[in-house]
Amino acid sequence: MSDLKYWIAINHFQKFGPARFKKLKNYFSNLKHAFEASIGELTQAGIEQNIAEEFTVERVKINPDEIIEKLNNENIKVVTSDDNFYPKLLSEIHKPPFLLYYKGNFEQKDEFSLAVVGTRKHTHYGKQATEHIVRDLTLNGLTIVSGLALGIDTIAHLTTVNAGGRTIAVLGSGIDNQSIYPSVNRYLADKIIDSGGAIISEFPPGTLPLKYNFPQRNRIISGLSLGTLVIEAGEKSGALITAFCSLEQNREVFALPGSIYSPGSYGPNKLIKQGANVIVNANDIIETLNLTQATVYIKNKKIIPESKEEEEIIALLSHEPIYIDSIIQSTRMPASTVNSALTVMEMKGMIKNLGGMQYVLAR
Repeated sequence: MSDLKYWIAINHFQKFGPARFKKLKNYFSNLKHAFEASIGELTQAGIEQNIAEEFTVERVKINPDEIIEKLNNENIKVVTSDDNFYPKLLSEIHKPPFLLYYKGNFEQKDEFSLAVVGTRKHTHYGKQATEHIVRDLTLNGLTIVSGLALGIDTIAHLTTVNAGGRTIAVLGSGIDNQSIYPSVNRYLADKIIDSGGAIISEFPPGTLPLKYNFPQRNRIISGLSLGTLVIEAGEKSGALITAFCSLEQNREVFALPGSIYSPGSYGPNKLIKQGANVIVNANDIIETLNLTQATVYIKNKKIIPESKEEEEIIALLSHEPIYIDSIIQSTRMPASTVNSALTVMEMKGMIKNLGGMQYVLAR
């Protein structure tokens, strides 16, 4: 996408969220024009005068080419709302993010996703229940989505990775190494990526984990998922915000009942009183979401090439690494064509780059 660097550049101006970005996209013929527009043009597009003025001052500090270089150096990829592999479930929510930064891979089977969230101050009961339920969900082919926070989020991610499943971590900060929050979970972010999952954020690299970022982040956690499971959550827990986002998005909410004497059970018990689905095991979730056949579907899902170049490359790849030189030699395609096809295929989640220009099938 020739416009991509301007999508990214516009995203670096914090006050251009989904609503204002939509106005820019609808008014201007391309986003390069939008990024370089005068105050008058911006106001004609529907941007408030004060915001337009602020943007024209701030954009002189934004260098699109430098940003792209930084992203490449950190192996950070970008998916926009115009891309075919933008997460389908997320595209259905109100005001979805117009772009996501990510490390790792998206896959089509991520349509079978469940958000698992909870308190940082979990009990032994919460830990045990999370491990048991998430392991069973993973073995049934569901992708587990959470927020990389300490506590229940961390347990959900680790359990999924250890069970050989896919998990997606949604951050309220940038996903560059220095910005990952909490910093003690950088190792977990690496494990998620190495296991075939993804870490994602709508916030540009370098964004600090500011308090007001997290409610915004929570709508993505629920938006990526068919439903949200709340394990343990206090009265003012962010997990409850995720559950309410799920309800607003017309998704299912599940809650694990707990002791009336446990502060961590206040949230789930309150949700149950308000009509959330009571669950005691993974099967309760699978039956409610009618996902009994999900595992069969996922196992039978094949990588379908969408062009002649992709077809030829797919025929050469397996789960054993193959160097790009071998692909070029075998297909007899120009190196530039192979490079371009491999980049697109990796963005679609069809293949993986293991480093050193070695490629394998993603699944």
